[in-house]
Amino acid sequence: MFDSRLRPLLAPALNAAARRLDVPWITPNRLTSLNLLLGLASAALAAGQLWVPALAAWLLCRLADGLDGPLARLRAAHIAGTGQDDAGQGGFWDISADFIVYGATVVGVAVGATAGYDAGWLPFLLVLFGYYINGSVFLAFSSIAERSGRQLDDGRSLSFLGGLAEGAETVVVHSLWLLFPAFAGHIALVWAVLVSLSAGQRVVAGFRALR
Repeated sequence: MFDSRLRPLLAPALNAAARRLDVPWITPNRLTSLNLLLGLASAALAAGQLWVPALAAWLLCRLADGLDGPLARLRAAHIAGTGQDDAGQGGFWDISADFIVYGATVVGVAVGATAGYDAGWLPFLLVLFGYYINGSVFLAFSSIAERSGRQLDDGRSLSFLGGLAEGAETVVVHSLWLLFPAFAGHIALVWAVLVSLSAGQRVVAGFRALR
């Protein structure tokens, strides 16, 4: 919901950081791999009820995810006209890592919250179900939109359909249940509702866009 507004505000800082990271041994794919490792670490720490380290790993994971795109675009500008193009590979690896991280962190919090605070599993299962629908819809839309020439170009590798629950909201919610694990189940239930509404919104928006 807020991604389209936040992206232009964060872009100058992220682009400046990407310029500082533009050294040979740092690549966009390595930043994506770091994002994946930190996300999995956050999930494992949450499962072990180490909530503060899990939060730190989660925020660093999201920072790495925010920097791989700007660095990729910077590198693409450097190699323009050379015939080299790994944008497709990078985009694939980025979305793959994000899906793994989102799923793993939900499971990690669910394990820790149920063990430490007797939270129920159902809210977290509903969140995963909502993630599944959202991911399926936007990947299907992106593929069909590209083939039909109706892709939405916002600088990212895939065509993203906006919704109530986007990247910024996900960062906030995942941070909240790490900050307040005793209420993680309640937070997950509310989040599941928002993610499900967002899924419905994307289904309708995608269907209309492809008419």
